[in-house]
Amino acid sequence: MTDSTLFLIKALFLGLMEGFTEFIPVSSTAHLLLIGEWINFSSGSDKVFEVVIQFGSILAVIWIFRARVWQLIRGTLSGDRSEVLFMRNLLIAFLPAAVIGAVMIKYIKALFHNPGVFVVTLILGGLIMLWVERKPQYSKHGKGGDILAKDDSVASQHATAITLEQITWRQALIVGFAQCLAMVPGTSRSGATIISGMMAGIQRKTATEFSFFLAMPTMLAATVYDLYRNAGALSSTQTEAIAVGFVAAFISALFIVRAVLRFVSKRTYRPFAWYRIALGFVVLAWLLMR
Repeated sequence: MTDSTLFLIKALFLGLMEGFTEFIPVSSTAHLLLIGEWINFSSGSDKVFEVVIQFGSILAVIWIFRARVWQLIRGTLSGDRSEVLFMRNLLIAFLPAAVIGAVMIKYIKALFHNPGVFVVTLILGGLIMLWVERKPQYSKHGKGGDILAKDDSVASQHATAITLEQITWRQALIVGFAQCLAMVPGTSRSGATIISGMMAGIQRKTATEFSFFLAMPTMLAATVYDLYRNAGALSSTQTEAIAVGFVAAFISALFIVRAVLRFVSKRTYRPFAWYRIALGFVVLAWLLMR
């Protein structure tokens, strides 16, 4: 097996991993960077591969929600009030990351090379998720602790936005600023936006769906910006790896998105929180031993 073939196989594996982890609050970027390091996958100092293939996962969401996306576009162009407000909220939530990302991109990319950051963000993020899930106003647990009770009345009373159209511009702005935290690797874009949405009064499943929609312009912008800055420096092998990882991420995400929506309608995020904490300590042990 040639080195280039092995490189593409690793890209395929990482693409599948990206699609599987993009929409659960465990940080797909941390998984890509850590596993890439462990399997000796060298994607280059600018980490274009890790950024661009994430849009493969987002394309899967666009495909799954294509009817709703088309309804949003058509409704906005025709002046439908609810769709115009939804589009406004997406833009409001998108802008903080767009501005801060453009200004801080050099410093953000520098963090990608520091695995110690992952230890802090993975563990801290997990602890925050556990704290939120313990609050009765955000979720009412069943006996098992991670299964939502059928009578979710407490959480429903707290939530002021049960549907996407009911989200206010203030709630959208809160989610938008929370998304900026996900620029730090290990934080998790989906985790930050979903948890902040719940804390802002958005119903759990609706916060998850809003996070999915917000990912569309966010990751499209990140992909275009990274390709614009680095396309000329990519080798043919790196370009092929990006293409393989992109397709793999798209395919695996097609299967995971609906599963995530089914999961969050019945269960809490506590299993993911414990997973994050455990992974954080695994990374810490790896750093201490290498």
